Amino acid sequence: MLDLAIENRVAILTINRPTRRNALGTELVEMLEEKFLQLGGDADIGAVVLTGAAPSFCAGSDLKELGTMDVKGMVRHEAHTARMARAIGLLDLPVIAAVEGHALGGGFILAMSCDLVVTAETAKWSLPEVPNGWLPPWGLKALASRVGMTTARRLVWGYEVLDGATACKLGVADYLTPPDGALEKAREIAGRLAALPRVAVKSTKRYFQAEVLGAAEVWDAQAGEIFAENCAHEAAAATLKKFAIKN
Repeated sequence: MLDLAIENRVAILTINRPTRRNALGTELVEMLEEKFLQLGGDADIGAVVLTGAAPSFCAGSDLKELGTMDVKGMVRHEAHTARMARAIGLLDLPVIAAVEGHALGGGFILAMSCDLVVTAETAKWSLPEVPNGWLPPWGLKALASRVGMTTARRLVWGYEVLDGATACKLGVADYLTPPDGALEKAREIAGRLAALPRVAVKSTKRYFQAEVLGAAEVWDAQAGEIFAENCAHEAAAATLKKFAIKN
């Protein structure tokens, strides 16, 4: 479900749940949280690459699992996911997302929570939460820090699917590669960062934390409350019911 490889002081974390398009179920969120904590305490690691096994980077929250929960359970699950994603910004190490395939919903926001983002030109980026009937329940501060408030609002409405080039143009991603090139590029960048003095890399990340993260915990709490309210409405209930009965 979560593979770890270490190459030349670079840790490569691969979400490996292809049958669920690498969706963020409870067990996977716990594993990511644990691995980020472990890697942050390893003096032999200089950078982390986060990617997903084909065909997707990450399809966001596991709606099949969410569909089996009551609203309180969904809110707790999303708050846990939010905490895991915020921890990336607090990690001493730079984290680079390598995106191929789909980055949907929480997968889109998980990439935004990383320090740098590499996207293949064929990647598909979208936030389908509003069309599904609810506000994304976490990570909107990370998105807004990258693209600005008005573009963040535009993207959250979810009426667009971005390719890699558009994602780079809007600031969603930092580097564009040909198909199947995102991981190689992310490895290259991570290797260059890992070769720098770790204390200076750490200090740089720490210096920008207040601006990048800001009141992310408050933003997530407010989004979670709105998410809970939205889930009481017909559109959200219909979406969750549809996914809950899928095989």
